[in-house]
Amino acid sequence: MRLRRPGAGGPAPGLACGRLRRRHRLPELPPELIFLPPWAPLNIYDFGCWARQTIVPLTVVSAKRPVRPAPFPLDELHTDPADPAPRARFAPLASWNGAFQRLDRVLHAYRKVAPRALRKAAMATAGRWIVERQENDGCWGGIQPPAVYSMIALHLLGYDLGHPVMRAGLESLDRFTLTREDGSRMVEACQSPVWDTCLATIALADAGVPADHPQLVRAADWMLDEQIERPGDWSVRRPHLAPGGWAFEFHNDNYPDIDDTAEVVLALRRVRHPDTARMERAISLGVRWNLGMQSKNGAWGAFDVDNTSSLPNRLPFCDFGEVVDPPSADVTAHVVEMLAAEGLAADPRTRRAVDWLLAEQEPSGAWFGRWGVNYLYGTGSAVPALVDAGLPTTHPAIRRAVAWLESVQNDDGGWGEDLRSYRGQGRMARGASTASQTGWALMALLAAGERESRAARRGVTFLAETQHEDGSWEEPYYTGTGFPWDFSINYHLYRQVFPLTALGRYTRGAAPEGA
Repeated sequence: MRLRRPGAGGPAPGLACGRLRRRHRLPELPPELIFLPPWAPLNIYDFGCWARQTIVPLTVVSAKRPVRPAPFPLDELHTDPADPAPRARFAPLASWNGAFQRLDRVLHAYRKVAPRALRKAAMATAGRWIVERQENDGCWGGIQPPAVYSMIALHLLGYDLGHPVMRAGLESLDRFTLTREDGSRMVEACQSPVWDTCLATIALADAGVPADHPQLVRAADWMLDEQIERPGDWSVRRPHLAPGGWAFEFHNDNYPDIDDTAEVVLALRRVRHPDTARMERAISLGVRWNLGMQSKNGAWGAFDVDNTSSLPNRLPFCDFGEVVDPPSADVTAHVVEMLAAEGLAADPRTRRAVDWLLAEQEPSGAWFGRWGVNYLYGTGSAVPALVDAGLPTTHPAIRRAVAWLESVQNDDGGWGEDLRSYRGQGRMARGASTASQTGWALMALLAAGERESRAARRGVTFLAETQHEDGSWEEPYYTGTGFPWDFSINYHLYRQVFPLTALGRYTRGAAPEGA
């Protein structure tokens, strides 16, 4: 079926004409946004990389406003099908929300008078921006949302389905597709091979697998091959920083991330690789890149530096989850742990990060988990990092964290926390016990010197008693986070790697040599 504009050939099935007329109530997203320089407020680099990759193609879609016939009703998508885009009441003009609501009204008026040449140039620039960021496997950013909207935008700009860019994009989506037993298909949001591999390497090494084991060496070889040595979007804020990070996915050279880079370095240090020079070079590049991505406040975000503007979240069209990438406790903790392992615990940059982590501790003693559910993840990341960086286990922050973990342990000896903790602290660490979250809690307790405590013994007993005969654990709950509350992730290896890491550290008493 071809794309058609409103009014061309009658209304689409499942869409009433009246609802099409209400498109003027949708937030405006002008493609001219692409022309704002990086120093201007609300330029595309003020958005987190995942939002940026989605918003740029959406500006083209917003300008073109295509209509696609639907073979089924869309009423279920709206709270009130009769009024799917109700007009919101204006907030006070003096408030940010009120100001942006009125700005949106101005942009709707601008749409009617936008110079055609300028709009055409903006869409062409957006199209080039999209094409330049397509990865070698045909995807965009290694995640599904920007891939879908990028192909829609390029198709609207004249790229037919046989064009190499479009053909590669469609083929990449096929690789994200899982076929169920009943023949239905499901598209994954993303894939996490680098993250899975480095965490599995750490777990195996900490459980006692020899550092020169052939499978660990093979894993290290693969991770070394995945290192990214060319600039990406992060270079806009750090133009003079040499590349050297790792991404989350198979192909995502434009967007390496700080978290993966820290964990890959920690994993590589646990492997006795025959090519020492290659290992040392890769680790040196990774450490230097991570240090160069430190934000002004001493902490680290996931993908960008100082991506902390509060303005993008207030835009009317930003209602789909997190759109900025401020520093988080879990990412910062992983970097601190890596820097300490590299002998940089006393480095002023590490000390600034330690100070930031201490200031971020909740009154309860926990830390917020941005990329894992939730306070158990943040605390399980922060305590080992702080101890590795030199904080004594008697430090008040460590003792508060231990007391909090003891207070939220479940009756069965495990720990659990469901997604509702993102809606309010009243749900902190409340939920059915899971293998991964019990692993995080144990990793914190062990780092804090609590190996012989009753809480640690009960946690280890829980893991031992819930392990299956084949060595695996069951975990029917989401413990990974994309956007807090809005987008959750089921990492299938979490239920294996974190219990194994915790049990390995418990039985061996310390991290392996070289860690």
